Amino acid sequence: MLPPEAIQAAIDQKTKPLGALGLLESVAFQLCHAQQTLKPTLQKPAMLVFAGDHGLASEGISAYPSEVTRQMVLNFLAGGAAINVFCRQHQIELTIVDTGILLPVPAHPMLQTQRLGSGTQNLLHGPAMTREQLHLGLEAGANLAQEKISKGSNFLMFGEMGIGNTAVASLLMSCFLHFPLEDCVGAGTGLNASGIEHKLKVLKKVREAFSEKMNPHEILCQFGGFEIVQMAGAMIEAGRQGCLFMVDGFIAGAAFLAAKAIEPKTSHLAIFAHQSAEAGHQRMLAALEAKPLISMDLRLGEGTGCALAFPLVQSAAAMMAEMATFQQANVSSSSK
Repeated sequence: MLPPEAIQAAIDQKTKPLGALGLLESVAFQLCHAQQTLKPTLQKPAMLVFAGDHGLASEGISAYPSEVTRQMVLNFLAGGAAINVFCRQHQIELTIVDTGILLPVPAHPMLQTQRLGSGTQNLLHGPAMTREQLHLGLEAGANLAQEKISKGSNFLMFGEMGIGNTAVASLLMSCFLHFPLEDCVGAGTGLNASGIEHKLKVLKKVREAFSEKMNPHEILCQFGGFEIVQMAGAMIEAGRQGCLFMVDGFIAGAAFLAAKAIEPKTSHLAIFAHQSAEAGHQRMLAALEAKPLISMDLRLGEGTGCALAFPLVQSAAAMMAEMATFQQANVSSSSK
């Protein structure tokens, strides 16, 4: 067992002032601790983008109609979206997961089909999903993560696509962190002020079903999305396997809240890619005491923040493998 003190000592002995590489040193520590080596590697990095539709979208809580989820999935499979561009650029394997969009799409080598239904239920009329759908979703996400790890991936990244899912993420954030909805709700895909006001009004009505006595599974059943549930399952399994993973933005952050509530040991293996422009994300990250690697006012989703931040993780691994120590370089270290 490589003790944390040994890892920190190795980082501190690199030819730089203590802490001079900032967050990169924290990522290097996570890599070394997870892989139990002072020379970590990144093997077969994999991006999983979970797509699903939401019944609540019919209430006008998004700037786009639900049909866009399927249209964007087809765009992913055709290779034309931002996430395709960035994954190609950084040689990241991309898998699109249909967790339950309104209409299925044709089979494709990049597509993993594990549908729980044709979108969740309208939350104004009852729970998002059944307990059976929840457990099937958690299991499906876990199985997919396990499959990637068994094929040699030791770094997973999680993104999403689903019209209406910022609303669902806001609800989950409010329930898991006990924040008022006003602190969680934002513009999503581009709502104007009146649109945000309407969204907040709808979500306040939906949240009336919340009880402080609800456990994490009950919260997910009541308010979750198929893509969020499967992503949470994948995060939990990555944690069980000791595999580092990167959390994208606001919606992936909500999935992480659920995963952490179900399995607290998941936390130390998560790296947070970025702070998004979504209103509640900064508060979410602060509550998690998480320090995102980049802040570029992103609000696209798709895992794009993960793909853009991934080179920094590569740099952290390279620092540990290639950077000389004071002793190796014959450089005097600090006397204080």
